[in-house]
Order: sequence, then C-alpha cells, then structure tokens
Amino acid sequence: MANDARSSADLLDPDLAFGEPVDDFSHCGTGECRVNTLPVLYRLNQVISESSGLADALRIILDIMRVSLRMDRGIITLYDRRSDTIFIHESFGLTDEERKRGIYAPGEGITGKVVESGQAIVVPRLSESADFLNRTGSPESERRAKAAFICVPIMLGKKVLGTIAGERVYRSRLLLKQDAEFIAAIALMIAPLAELYLIANVDKVALETENLRLRNELKERYQPANIIGNSKPMQEVYELIRKVSTSRATVLILGESGVGKELVAGAIHYSSAASEGPFVKFNCAAIPENLAESGLFGHEKGAFTGALAAHKGSFEQADGGTIFLDEVGELTLAVQAKLLRVLQERVIERVGGSRPLKVDVRIIAATNRDLAAMVERGEFREDLYYRLYVVPITVPPLRDRGSDVILLADHFVAQSSRANHKSIKRISTPALNMLMAYHWPGNVRELENVVERAVILSDDDVIHGYNLPPSLQTSDETGTTFGVSLESKIHAVEYEMIVEALKSSNGNVGLAANELGLTRRMLGLRMERYGISYKTFRTGTPPHR
Repeated sequence: MANDARSSADLLDPDLAFGEPVDDFSHCGTGECRVNTLPVLYRLNQVISESSGLADALRIILDIMRVSLRMDRGIITLYDRRSDTIFIHESFGLTDEERKRGIYAPGEGITGKVVESGQAIVVPRLSESADFLNRTGSPESERRAKAAFICVPIMLGKKVLGTIAGERVYRSRLLLKQDAEFIAAIALMIAPLAELYLIANVDKVALETENLRLRNELKERYQPANIIGNSKPMQEVYELIRKVSTSRATVLILGESGVGKELVAGAIHYSSAASEGPFVKFNCAAIPENLAESGLFGHEKGAFTGALAAHKGSFEQADGGTIFLDEVGELTLAVQAKLLRVLQERVIERVGGSRPLKVDVRIIAATNRDLAAMVERGEFREDLYYRLYVVPITVPPLRDRGSDVILLADHFVAQSSRANHKSIKRISTPALNMLMAYHWPGNVRELENVVERAVILSDDDVIHGYNLPPSLQTSDETGTTFGVSLESKIHAVEYEMIVEALKSSNGNVGLAANELGLTRRMLGLRMERYGISYKTFRTGTPPHR
C-alpha cells in the first residue's frame, strides 16, 4: 500500500492539465482504485447498524477520505438550528485554531450554501471560486490553488444536519465526480447517527439552557418586588411572604377571584429553599370530579378505562418542590380525605395501585370561598381545613388598594403596548379618574383586560376615557353625568379634550382654547357646562408653549 501511495503521488502532479480523463485513472496500479474502500464501507455499515455512535462512524469516514481518497483535508460540520450556526465537528489537515475559526451561517460560503440549499457543491479549482471563504485561515499554497473542493450535505429526509467536505488536487474530472458521489453516499449512511448526536448533545444543551433561562425568568416574575403595589395592605402581604418563605409550613392563600393568589404562591416558592425544585400548579376547579384523584395522585396502567399507561400525578411531579392547589374548596369530600393523608404523612397512593409513595413537597393552597362557612355546612372537612390553615395569607381586593390601581394600570399599559406593537405614553386624567372610581369586581385580572382593550382601541399615544369600556363610563360607576348614548359619548370626548388641554396649558384658558381651535368665550361656555374650573389645573409651573 505504501508503494502504491508513493507512485500515486508521482502520478497526481498538480501541474498536469485538468482536462481529459486518463483511461486507467481508476486502475489499482495508479493508487486511485476505489475497490479497496469496500471492506472499510462494510465496517462503517456495521458501526451504524450497531448504533455505536457518531464518533466511531466519523473516525472511519475521515480515514477513508485521508487514506483511500487521498484527500489533503477532510471536514465534517454539524448544523445547530437553534443558534443557526454551522461548526466543524471533526476534521483532518486542520490545526485546532483553524478548526475553531470554521464557523458559518446558512448561505455563507460554500459550506453555508450547501446547508441552505441541501445540494452538493463541487468546485474543480478553489482559486476560481468566489464562494470559497477560507474561514479556517488555512495557509494558501500553489498546490491548494489547484485543489478541488467537494462539499455534500448530511440529510435525513429534507432536513440538513451538516456537511462532509474534502479537498485535494485531481487530474481527472471523472475521478472528481466519482469521489463526490462516493462521499454523498457516505453522508446518507451516517445521517441517522448525526441526528441522534444533535438531539442528545447540541439540542439537549440548548434545551437545558432554555430551561434555565425560563426558570430564572419565572423566579424573577414571582419575586415579591414584582408583585405590583405599594399600598399598606400589600405591604402586609409582602411581609408575610418574607416570613413564610423561610419555612416549609403549609400556606392557605385567601382572596377574591383575580387578586393574584397565584403570584403570591409563586413568590413564596421562588423565595424558598426549594426554589430549584418544580413549582406545579393544579386547578381543582378545572378538573372533572372523576379525574381529580388521578390528576393529583396519578394512576397505574389499567386502573380504569382509558388508562393505557401509568401516569405520575401532580404530587409526584412536584416532588422536591412545591404544589399549588388553586381553588381547593372545589374538591369533593372523597378527594379531600385523600389529600388529608398527604398533608399528614406526605405519602400518596396512585389510583389502581397498592404501593405507598413518599413525596417531599410543600403545599400551598388557595381559594376564593369561605372555607369556615363550608365546614359548618359539611361541605369541607374540618380536619383538612385546620391542616391547610397553618399560615393564612389574605390578598386584599383591588378596591381596597388605593393608588395601586394606577401603578398596575401603568404596568399593564407598558406590557400590552409591547405585545401589540404600540407606543402608549400615558393615561389621560379623565381615564385615570374613571379607573380610580370603579370598584373592580374582577380585581387585577379585570384591570389587566380593561387596559389591554384600551391599548388596542387607542388611536394615539394616550389612553382616553372613551377607550375604556362602558361599565367604567356610566354614572353609577364614575359619578359623571355621561351615559352611553351617542350624545353622551360626544360629551365624554369633549369633556376629556377640554381637561387635557387645560392640563397641558397649566390652566391657561387662552392657550387651551387655541389648542382646541375655539375662542376663549366658546371654551368658557363649555367649561361652565361641565363644571370645569381652570384653577384646578394651576400647578405654578409655566405651561409649555
């Protein structure tokens, strides 16, 4: 073999004309015989069929390219779809530094174009290719300028996973074509291993990184500082969160629907020692009665019709972390009895199972119902009530939180503006007055929906009173005299424009009239009609001109 290699090196003179193929180019006497690749291909097929892994297969492929195909360089790249980058995974003929520099984007250079198109590219002479970037920075030479470059995609179906590329000098176009087809066949063989490698390594790392990012994002979202509100009732809630987070005690969160009980539960979990563990939410009201037990405690295969496989319940999923039982007052008495055992012993039993399972989990429950009254009526177990009622936290309704309404409204404006690609700068004074006067039966959830609606309906950078729903504009809710008829709606818009003009002019009636396109007398009559006094808007600061 060594003698063949030497003789072939002499035959493959780069100065020979790259034109008509030599008749006996593939004869074994020339060193270009491809018959000697058959045993190696058989070994490669064995490696693939035994699922020995991508590394073993690539080692064989690079050996074939270096020894049998007499390549000067061989490069195998993989395509990371998440980062949209193509990187050199294995190679020969490159230094470590050159390998590190070999990073491409789809469509960039020959390698990038192969990944983008899924089509092989064969360049007879590198010196004549404008697409060859030499991203690796390999030294230029006279021989390299005359070398050909073969790059074929590694594809599974229509999905490009990477490329196999080789570089050497050819004196025969037929041999170049033959080697390109040979490498393409090898690329098809290793495609399944390449996909498994990407899933197990590149994709897995990306998923773990994304999971960590989302966990940190959740942790930030549920920090007490991110629960909007500075009112005294909320300060008391924050203090309870701080105290209870240092313990493993069961917590019962009370409050009306929409006050943010889930946020409080999340803040407790992510401020506790179990913050790295799972935070599993289970809505007791959203699960049908016959599935609640299975959802909480899991079931074994064949436990009931449709149980085709064993299933871990929420308690098992929350092992090592926290389970949040929202609307716990909706559980049936039968499920309550089983929940009581978990609270007492931290042991569960799957539906259809007989083996007790120990769980290390912190329990946070929430309800908008009066559990004490339910106990008196026999609708809720008294022993369970006292097991849950270890540390109660009552979240105040929005109507009792004073200026928190404005803080929350501003927060939701910014949030909804980003989501709807708008640039709302502020909420007008009349709109603020309406928000403050309303009693918010739906609490924070209702406020969020109202603000989102107003952001969508706003035609400028301001949320006006007439962007708010009719329930906030009626006399019953706002104390104003504006109804919802066409005439009343016109009056509401007129009233708001006058207030805004006086506010921006610091109570200067003349400037406000100019801004509105009215005479001073006309504006005065309208101000009198609505009971508006310019003195209300005098702040001592000169108006903007």
